[in-house]
Amino acid sequence: MSEMLEKARKYEAEQGLQIKAEDRPAFHVSPYVGWMNDPNGFSCYQGEYHLFYQYNPYDTHWNSMHWGHVVSKDLLHWEYLPAALAPDEDYDKIGCFSGSAIELDDGRQLLIYTAVDQETLEDGTARDIQTQAVAVGDGKNYKKYEKNPVITGEDVPAGGSKVDFRDPKIWKDEDGFYYAVVANMMDDGNGRILLFRSTDAFQWQYVCVLDHSDEKLGKMWECPDFYEVDGKHVLVVSPMAMMPDGLKFHVGHSVIYLTGTYDKKTHQFIREDVQPLDSGIDFYAPQSMLTPDGRRVMIAWMQAWPNSKFVPDGVKYFGQMTVPREINYRNGKLIQQPVREIENYRGEHVHYEDVEISDETVLNGVDGRVLDMTVKLKVTDEFKKFTIKLAADETYDSTITYDPVREVLSLDRSRSGYMYDILHTRDIQVKPADGEVTLRILMDRFSVEIFINDGSQTATMVLFTPQKADNISFAADGKAQISVEKYTLTF
Repeated sequence: MSEMLEKARKYEAEQGLQIKAEDRPAFHVSPYVGWMNDPNGFSCYQGEYHLFYQYNPYDTHWNSMHWGHVVSKDLLHWEYLPAALAPDEDYDKIGCFSGSAIELDDGRQLLIYTAVDQETLEDGTARDIQTQAVAVGDGKNYKKYEKNPVITGEDVPAGGSKVDFRDPKIWKDEDGFYYAVVANMMDDGNGRILLFRSTDAFQWQYVCVLDHSDEKLGKMWECPDFYEVDGKHVLVVSPMAMMPDGLKFHVGHSVIYLTGTYDKKTHQFIREDVQPLDSGIDFYAPQSMLTPDGRRVMIAWMQAWPNSKFVPDGVKYFGQMTVPREINYRNGKLIQQPVREIENYRGEHVHYEDVEISDETVLNGVDGRVLDMTVKLKVTDEFKKFTIKLAADETYDSTITYDPVREVLSLDRSRSGYMYDILHTRDIQVKPADGEVTLRILMDRFSVEIFINDGSQTATMVLFTPQKADNISFAADGKAQISVEKYTLTF
C-alpha cells in the first residue's frame, strides 16, 4: 500500500467517526468524509454489491480524486470500506477519475479507471493527459497493474483528444470478450463514445465509434453506459454544454439516453430515439449493473456541477447518491423504480382514497422526512393548479406543483435551506396517464426523488431543510381529488 493511500485511509477512519448518523441520509450513500461525485465500479462481487465513488477525503470541494468504497447486501444499507485508490503513481498523479469494475474469471475484482497525468508543451504550459488504467484486488485492497496505462492516447482514433478521454465502463459479453465504452472529445468540441475490447481486460484494442453528439446533443459526453434491457439497446451519456429544447432538455450538464439497435458482429449502434434520463435539478453521471437475479439497476450522483460549488457552511461531507433504481424498457421509454428491496424497510402505513382538496389540507399521519409516498391526482378541469408542500414548517418548504392546462410539473426548492442563488426550480412536461398523474415520492433527510407515472419520468432534487421541518400538505386552486398511500421508512 502506498503512503498516500495509507494516509487517506487513516484520515477517513478518524474523521468519518466524527459525523453523526443523523447528519447523514438514512439510506442514500454519502462519502465517509469530504467530497463525493460520480459513482464508480457499481458491481456485484462475491455476494455483495460494491460501489466506489469519486472522492476527496480532505475537503468538501473537488480536488485530488481518490476512490471511496462502500458495500451492501441489499443496495440500501451500506457499509464503509477503506478508500480503494489514491493518485499515487506517475501516470495518475493528478487524479484517479471515474471508471467501473468487474469480476475476472480467476475470482479477482478488476477496477478500470481514468488515470490523469500532465505533460509540458513546447511553450512551457502544462495540460492534463487522460489514459485508462486498471487495478486488481480482493474486494478491499487493490494493486495497480505494473503495465499501466492499458489504453492511451495512441489508441484514440483520428480527430480525438487525449486530454478529454475518460470514464471507461466495462462488461463481458456472450462472445467471451471484455468490452468498454470510453468518452472522448473530438477536435471540434463534440463528444463521441469509443468502443474497445479485450480478451483478458488488460490488453485492449479499439473497435469503433459507437455514437457521437453531432453538434446537437451537447459537447463532451461524459460517463457512458451501454447495455441491453428488455430487448432494447441503451446508450446513456452525460453531455456537457447542452442547449435547451423546450422542456425536454435543459441547458448545461444533462443526462440523456439513446435507444436503438446494436449488431454484436459489426458493433454498429443505430440510434432511434433520445430522451432525458432524469428531469430534476440534481442528477448526473449514472452507472448501472446487472444483479445476480437479472435486474438492471442504476445509481447516479445526486448533485449537479453548477450547484456543487456552493457547499453549505459547516458541513463535514458533501454529495450523495440517488437510490438504486431498477431499469426496464416499456412503451418506448426507460422505466425507473426504486429497488424493490426498499419495501423491506416500510413501517407505518397510511392510506387515503378519493380525498377532495381545495384549500391547504393536512392529512393525519402524512408527514415526515424519511418516507415512501404515492399520490394519485385525477386530472380534471375543476382545478387550475395542485400543489404538494414537503419538508415544511413556518419558515421552510419545497413544492411540487401540477398545472393541468399546460401539463407541466414544477419543482421549487427555493425555500429548502440552500442559502445560495443557484438553480432552485424546474418545469417538466408531464402528460396524464389514463386521466391521472401519479407521483411516487421518495424522501430521505436531504433529498426528494419523484417517480412520475409509474417511473416513465423521474425528477430528483437535494434539500438542506432543517430536519424539524417535516410537515406535508396539499392544496388546489379549485377542487382536486387525490389518493395518498404513505409508508414511513425505517433503517
